[in-house]
Amino acid sequence: MKGYQGKIAIVDLKERTSREMPLDEDLAGKYIGGSGIGTFLLLRYCTPETKPLSPSNPLIFMTGPFMGSGIPTSGRHQVVTKSPLTGVFLESDAGGSFGFHLKRSGFDGLVIIGRSENPVLLTLIDGKVGFQDGEPLWGLDTFETEERLKSKFGKDTGVSCIGPAGERLVPLAGIFHDGKDARAAGRGGAGAVMGSKNLKAVVARGSAHTDFFDRKALTVSISVTNRVLKEKGAGMTLYGTVGGMGLAEELGDLPVRNWKQGSWKEEVKEITGQKMAETILTGNYGCVACPVRCGRVVDLGGGNIGGPEYETMAMLGSNCLVNDLDAVARANELCNRLGIDTISTGSVIAFAMECFEHGILTEGQVGMPLQWGSGEAVNFLVRKIGEGEGIGGLLGKGTRAAAAELGGGADKFAIHSKGLEFPAHDPRCFKSLAAGYATSTRGACHLNGYSYAWERSASFPEFGYFEKQDRTVDEGKGIMGARFQNLSSLADSLKICKFTLLMGVSLSDISLWLKCVTGRDVAIEELERAGERIFTMKRIFNAGHGLSRINDTLPERILNEPRGSGGSADSLPDLQAQLDEYYSYRGWTMDGLPTPEKLEELGLREFLNWLPK
Repeated sequence: MKGYQGKIAIVDLKERTSREMPLDEDLAGKYIGGSGIGTFLLLRYCTPETKPLSPSNPLIFMTGPFMGSGIPTSGRHQVVTKSPLTGVFLESDAGGSFGFHLKRSGFDGLVIIGRSENPVLLTLIDGKVGFQDGEPLWGLDTFETEERLKSKFGKDTGVSCIGPAGERLVPLAGIFHDGKDARAAGRGGAGAVMGSKNLKAVVARGSAHTDFFDRKALTVSISVTNRVLKEKGAGMTLYGTVGGMGLAEELGDLPVRNWKQGSWKEEVKEITGQKMAETILTGNYGCVACPVRCGRVVDLGGGNIGGPEYETMAMLGSNCLVNDLDAVARANELCNRLGIDTISTGSVIAFAMECFEHGILTEGQVGMPLQWGSGEAVNFLVRKIGEGEGIGGLLGKGTRAAAAELGGGADKFAIHSKGLEFPAHDPRCFKSLAAGYATSTRGACHLNGYSYAWERSASFPEFGYFEKQDRTVDEGKGIMGARFQNLSSLADSLKICKFTLLMGVSLSDISLWLKCVTGRDVAIEELERAGERIFTMKRIFNAGHGLSRINDTLPERILNEPRGSGGSADSLPDLQAQLDEYYSYRGWTMDGLPTPEKLEELGLREFLNWLPK
């Protein structure tokens, strides 16, 4: 089958057995790969009664058809499971090199069920699945684990692993790749799911090649696109995503003081990509097949490691009023070593600082004062959260659970949707993010729809957006959010980076690449429909867990408290108007549920039993 290896490994850790599931043309054509096939498998292996940390919760790794083709930014893979942080659907996208090695091992994906009695290392090498003793790796951080396994299996090996946080089942734990470069499937607690299975790491290696339908035409198109992306991505190459810190502050997008403060104009200058380039930056790196190379390499006095990106710098920095570049970079390193999500970690630390300010948390409970702007406090709490100790045991559960345990009005300071903390973009600045965050299937997520990019600078003519959209209006943003969610689901299934869409890659380009890779002629209208099908499957999963419109909401701070200064000083989103527009466009009920008719239309009839009776 062109573009695929044609098989998925199904592994039972309890029984130490494996089998191969054929990946046929029909399944690949309908759900594509990555997010699509991963969600399909989650619906097959999971039920609403499945507990996230139970042995029966599947942990799914999926590549896409573009992997190994050289298509720009196609070196990505998807992790899909049920979240221990939110209790509902979870997918997490990761770059780096692991997905490349997974596909070269002879498999398109991997489904892991069961729990090993003792720590285990799973290997996928040249089409064979193996089990090795993971005890010697238990307790190592992610950098040490990668180094140890590459020393054993060779440099041309992919490693996916957890750190101490995943071992301790911290709900903020992620799954990490590429050692010191730290490419993470970070959000939602997939690392805790991996830890609950006593699975320390997955090693992938092999020499299996993938056949393509028209390699010559594909090579020509790749060459042209790479030139465009290098030109348009030059700023990211120089300064990374953190180069946008200043603009985010200017527009009123940057989170400041747990999303309460507006302007932070002078302070932000100390933690920008430009400042990093002048001080600690030593180089850059990129994922497999990426011509942009936006990843940062920094030296903090102990050798080169991956540096903070925008989301990390904003959540551990400005959101905590910390403008000490060294302190944020060290907190980022510590998160990566321990194996925790920098976004949720920064959010829960800002939450704790506000609770401390209001007397809900005390110095005696915490172990030190939590003053705004203290880099020392940030690093102290990062370690506590990653090790699950003391106050970290509470904060590591996330802001929703921590607020519920603390009481005393702490819920007012918990900035999340469906239990997943906000990433570093504000719906009061880019209004499409209101419906986008509220309806995102994994909880608050800017990449579930990525719509704000087309309110900030980009155009997408194939959707009728010939220029950037007015970020200050609500009208049309429900529709916009839905369409870009469909587009993001498509990208996450093909496994390409969404930055390419921002830089001019179109549905027409994707259609051409899909033809060159698989031989399938897919019109751009059907590509969007495929994205809608895949996104709707995720919504079906959550509907089966009882979620509906009442859960599609945002914190009171975002809906009712203007920032008061800066580029979005007085702006508030009209979420309910956006949701009415969103549900209507999707053909769902006004309660936010897909209808049986919509499932029939999208070819999802087999999942009708997931809808509430």
